[in-house]
Amino acid sequence: MTSPRPSAYLPHEAYVAPARRSREIWRVFAGGAVIVAAYLGLFALFGAFLVQSYGQLIAGAILHRIARGDTPGAMILLLWTFAALAAGPVIAARLVHRRAAGTLFGPSPRRAVADFAIVALPLVGLQAALLPLVLGSGDARPGLAFGALLGYLPFALPGILIQTGAEELVFRGYLQQQLAARFRHPAIWMGLPAMAFALGHYLPADYGANAWAIALWAGVFGLLAADLTARTGSLGAALGFHFSNNVAALLFVGVENQLDGLALWTLPVDFSDPEAIGPVLAVDFAMMVISWLLARVVLRV
Repeated sequence: MTSPRPSAYLPHEAYVAPARRSREIWRVFAGGAVIVAAYLGLFALFGAFLVQSYGQLIAGAILHRIARGDTPGAMILLLWTFAALAAGPVIAARLVHRRAAGTLFGPSPRRAVADFAIVALPLVGLQAALLPLVLGSGDARPGLAFGALLGYLPFALPGILIQTGAEELVFRGYLQQQLAARFRHPAIWMGLPAMAFALGHYLPADYGANAWAIALWAGVFGLLAADLTARTGSLGAALGFHFSNNVAALLFVGVENQLDGLALWTLPVDFSDPEAIGPVLAVDFAMMVISWLLARVVLRV
């Protein structure tokens, strides 16, 4: 495809440049296979360790508890397991594309860190400032005590950074770079990773008829994160955008019985009920767009 990129996306050229040296499409499939294999392989090793240490029955119970994330310890362990996913694109960049893993963050690691801080701090502040509106609805229930959360923060915040960083490395890092190196049209290098991100959030067993709506939310989130990456030429802004969203969802106000082990408050929402989920998703969509616009303002892009 030869469609030119928008002028606002000129910084994206430097971001994609390292991927152009090995832009063959077969490498993207090979890299994807490496990412999946690394994630599943490392997670299998973790499961084998639990079985060896505690036996099959107890190991199964531990993994089930981690997947539910309904206690602080389980939630922290779940977040840190995403290190296995983060390893995938790092290995793929080196093994399949013969380029440094640091290029997944952009041409300047210092710029990536700065963009992350510039975006994450005001967006977390925005989420905190809007807490009274959420709590004023009367539906929120007390969760983890504030003092207890402070004790867990040294493990929870790095865990959220690992979890969001892993997803950003895969979708806005590896996939966006490699697809943009091969195809010029944003519909491909923004759209395909966003579709893959949405597919990863399509969980009909958990969300029933609302699974498509959750996937749509994730797809739009992926497009906005891709836009920030293209405007800045760095993964830092998208990571700050993602990190602030998950801090709010996991530490401030969570959904009851949905990864709520670290949340200060929880909302009793049935995600399989179309009537119950509609208002929640509407607020989430609005917050997502407002956060994206605020990120662009503070970044001046």
